[in-house]
Amino acid sequence: MLVVDAEGPAAPEEVWRRYSHSSQWPTWAPQVSGASGTGDPVAAGDRGWVRGPFLLRVPFTVLDVQPDERRWTWRVGLGPASVVMEHGVDALDVGSRAWVGIDVPAPVALPYAPLARIALRRLVT
Repeated sequence: MLVVDAEGPAAPEEVWRRYSHSSQWPTWAPQVSGASGTGDPVAAGDRGWVRGPFLLRVPFTVLDVQPDERRWTWRVGLGPASVVMEHGVDALDVGSRAWVGIDVPAPVALPYAPLARIALRRLVT
């Protein structure tokens, strides 16, 4: 599993709200233009589509949400082309750390890592 993270001054509760509410994703994730099929916040069992650049739409299923631990997991894509990603927010002495674990071999996930890092930096700022 490849883990990408970023630390910043934003409070963990605020970062968690922005991370777990799909309506907020386009405000910090440049690779996401919108999502459908989720609640605000996301809930286990939510199914829908995440929209990306160039009218790309990718199906997803939210697998697990643990609000007290500020963690949630989803499967994005179809069949063998799907990826499981776990998201989390950790409190720091000042600010927070947001991270994503991408459950595919590192060489496959590496091209996505720089974009994920940019998004996470925006999330915690």
